Amino acid sequence: MPARTVSRPHPLARAALVDRLDHGLHTAWDRGWMPPVPLDADALTERALKRFSRQHFAAGRAPDDAADFDLRLEKICAAVQTEARLNSVGRAFAYGLLMRAIKQRLALGALWQKRPELAETEIAPPIIIVGQMRSGTTRIHRLLAADPAHSATRFCDSWNPVPKRPDIRPVNGGLMLFAARKLDPWIDALHPFGAARADEELGWLASALNHCPYEAQWHIPSYVAFSEGRDPAPVYREFARILRTDAAHHGNAMRPRVLKVPQFSEDLAALLDQFPAAKVIVSRRSDDETLRSSVSLVANQMTIQSDHANLAEIESEWARKLALRSERMEAALRNFHGHVAEADFEALGDDWESEIKRIYAALEIGLSHAALSAMGKEMRSSEASPHHRHKGDLDRFGGD
Repeated sequence: MPARTVSRPHPLARAALVDRLDHGLHTAWDRGWMPPVPLDADALTERALKRFSRQHFAAGRAPDDAADFDLRLEKICAAVQTEARLNSVGRAFAYGLLMRAIKQRLALGALWQKRPELAETEIAPPIIIVGQMRSGTTRIHRLLAADPAHSATRFCDSWNPVPKRPDIRPVNGGLMLFAARKLDPWIDALHPFGAARADEELGWLASALNHCPYEAQWHIPSYVAFSEGRDPAPVYREFARILRTDAAHHGNAMRPRVLKVPQFSEDLAALLDQFPAAKVIVSRRSDDETLRSSVSLVANQMTIQSDHANLAEIESEWARKLALRSERMEAALRNFHGHVAEADFEALGDDWESEIKRIYAALEIGLSHAALSAMGKEMRSSEASPHHRHKGDLDRFGGD
């Protein structure tokens, strides 16, 4: 359970523990007590290959997909080293996140080499929730995930997609969140977490080195520009393989998976190419409120890992980012001829049950009493969530 969340005094506030840890790491590296972590692609890859074979990068994947990951790794490592201006905590985070992506890429390849059928598992057409971050997508996602007719991705499986038996991923996910809450006491006000709780598939995109998980933490404009301008098809082919593998592992392939990552709005065309029979829910909120809340989230992440986080730069970049996502999402929706339901942030807050009934009707999905009961339980449990504190923080920040 998350600890009681204290009010956040400023968008760029960070916990005193971060400064102590940063000082400790800097001192240890500077005095030679332990070697600094490498952040170049070759060194990271060599470390990751200690438990794997290089062929696992390509196993179960088309050559273009394997090449895409190699190029992305080279580009993101270069941007992190030359642009991000990370502090010692940020360097440690970057090392951990990039090593995680490489190792999981290799581990998935090793798995698909042994069991190629997992990546080809037939699944029910998913339900895809798209919209800007901070636009109500999490609430919609959690409500639809509560429906016993659907399935959802656990937080721990998103960030560790390699199936295990016995499955100790919820324990690992819980430890990950425990550490995150110590370093960032406001994290649960920004997004309600739980190790085995339904959550977005952000970790799967991170494993394929899509820019979205990293641009919210690091100032890496060259990598963002590179990735935004690149065909995301290889990323979403990997995403589809992971989804099919996860569904096979959990035995829920025939229950529609409720998928949600704000990045889907930017890459919706590529995602729909993988799942053309999907049903889509578009979540909308006023642009000003979405931007204000997005800037708050990104500032919270960046200030932990860099001493140079700049609020004006973050706001400018995310105004551009939200406009790009909106443009690409609308273009993809114009070319999509399947079921689409619109969801309104304010309407969902005023009367969630009526809004859910309207969404289900638009998608031509049956809404059972069991589903409504489970959704009601989800809404009641969310009433005590620290997530509600974020609005008060935003009001206190004012125009920041």
